[in-house]
Amino acid sequence: MINIAKVYDVLAKEFEKYSAPVVDLVEAQTKDPFKILLATILSARTKDTTTSEVVNAMFEYIHTPEDLAKYTREEIEEMIYPVGFFRNKAKSLHKLPEVLKNKFNDRVPEEIDELLELPGVGRKTANLVRTIAFRKPAICVDVHVHRISNRLGYVQTKTPLETEMKLREILPEKYWLNYNSYLVAFGQNHCTPRNPKCSTCPIYDQCERVGVETKWIDK
Repeated sequence: MINIAKVYDVLAKEFEKYSAPVVDLVEAQTKDPFKILLATILSARTKDTTTSEVVNAMFEYIHTPEDLAKYTREEIEEMIYPVGFFRNKAKSLHKLPEVLKNKFNDRVPEEIDELLELPGVGRKTANLVRTIAFRKPAICVDVHVHRISNRLGYVQTKTPLETEMKLREILPEKYWLNYNSYLVAFGQNHCTPRNPKCSTCPIYDQCERVGVETKWIDK
């Protein structure tokens, strides 16, 4: 049976070896919930290197919702290209300042239900903003967290939402804040979707390798 405490401790050490996910970097650099929200929205289905380049350029001009409100949707499209689905994201960002002003007094809310009222924010984004920006317990499940949690055999789920709900049941809350960051970094660098590096995996003895082709297991 998997020892999740051991897995967590090992992945915490591994995390120090990798470049932190872009949203973690924005948090470390700014401590600003609004900028963390923008980076999180833009990072969806986009490589971290691309997101990082876009947000670094964007934050030269945009620091507050009032700053963002000065730009047209077309200008925002040009600003955030080439992130994935940039037109849809520009539409959401163009609406965002008005919603923040009218509903939340120009402040980013920290509760999941309130975050879900913001344009462009789904459960994954809401959970990530809550944990990264406010250090409040939540479980953000993206493709890496969903894949690795199932590959380990820790959960047996078919969708990210099912994974989130199951992790809420079984994962001790003390691990919630960093679970996403650790698994995302590990999933990007080691436990990749294809050709995972099982032969050098630091948690090999804890992993059931569910769905992994045997040719990649050579320990």
